[in-house]
Amino acid sequence: MLRLAGMLFSLISTTLAGSAIVAALVMGHDTLWPLMVAAGIGFVAAVPATYVVTKQIIAM
Repeated sequence: MLRLAGMLFSLISTTLAGSAIVAALVMGHDTLWPLMVAAGIGFVAAVPATYVVTKQIIAM
């Protein structure tokens, strides 16, 4: 399960961090700190998302 979660985390975290950065840019935040915060929020949000997706794949 840990190997699957690791692979999924690498995909999910980049997707969520990238989406959060795009959302921050759309809202007009174009300096370093707001973009870093957005990337961090996406990275942290990927942890529970990875857990849920991993559990659903294993349950199949």
